[in-house]
Amino acid sequence: MAVTIKDVAKIANVAPSTVSRVIANSPRISEKTKKRVREAMEELGYHPNFIARSLANQSTQVIGLVMPASADKTFQNPFFPEVLRGISTAAHEKQYALQMSTGETEDEIYEGVMQMVQGRRVDGVILLYSAVEDKIIKYLQKENFPFVLIGKPFEQVEEITHVDNDNYRAAREATEHLIELGHKRVAFVGGSIHLVVTIDRLLGYEKALRNAAIPYKDEYIIQEEFLKEGGQGAISELLSLDEPPTALVVADDLMALGILNTLHDMGILVPDQMSIVSFNNVLLAEVARPPLTSVDINIFKLGFQAAKTLIQMVKDPSEPTKRITIPHNMVIRQTCKEFKGD
Repeated sequence: MAVTIKDVAKIANVAPSTVSRVIANSPRISEKTKKRVREAMEELGYHPNFIARSLANQSTQVIGLVMPASADKTFQNPFFPEVLRGISTAAHEKQYALQMSTGETEDEIYEGVMQMVQGRRVDGVILLYSAVEDKIIKYLQKENFPFVLIGKPFEQVEEITHVDNDNYRAAREATEHLIELGHKRVAFVGGSIHLVVTIDRLLGYEKALRNAAIPYKDEYIIQEEFLKEGGQGAISELLSLDEPPTALVVADDLMALGILNTLHDMGILVPDQMSIVSFNNVLLAEVARPPLTSVDINIFKLGFQAAKTLIQMVKDPSEPTKRITIPHNMVIRQTCKEFKGD
């Protein structure tokens, strides 16, 4: 016979309503009582019926995740498994499950989000990217559906809850690091210009050049996908210039790895002949040869705070709009060197 809440209540010596509150992780129940009830649940092998609870609470206990592109490309970049680890950790603490959008194109992703919302399959949505003029954001706002953005909105910053780094400042600091080492020919390799993170980092790079009275050159700005192949294409283009750069600010570690591999194949030494500062500080940065100097943006915290904030919004629709900035820091490794030439 199936174990019931009443059976758990009897073993734990509490009321059935107390067991229900413990399952819902109510703050009104003491940690001591929660511990006793959970031990009783474990002893009896009791598992809450979340489907029944969802029907009663009009809640799915599910968070929808919206990826920026098809999964096969997205998961090539270590940023996404790490941000998902942060999201899933926060979701697990509150007993939420995750549902991921699986569209291959922008239209398919948009259709998937509509199905999530209209079918009430999820309680809220996390967007794992921020794009210029994103119709998904406009749709979620129109439907008044809870969502959190990982990244800075392109517009309506004060109206959208988002979790982000100060990417403008981070890129400015990364560029300043190279300038302080004597580099004047510094190029920028970023992702799509339709992504707000690329725009912010490009503006930070430009500000550092301007502060140092170094001319901004359009030919030193390359936009590629946040993939290894993107880095390979970028460095080939930059090295073909009449006056190639001596240093690079690269907006993603995976792109930087593609650059390192290409430079190695061409016999160009890093950092002796080319200095590189990258972003994200994923494991790849540490194990690359040479190990990459990279800006640590605390990817796990980005995901954790996004999920935590969304669940708060779902539980309390009166929660005010929030702008959460996750701190960054530069991890100095072996891809930068003082430049003593012209």
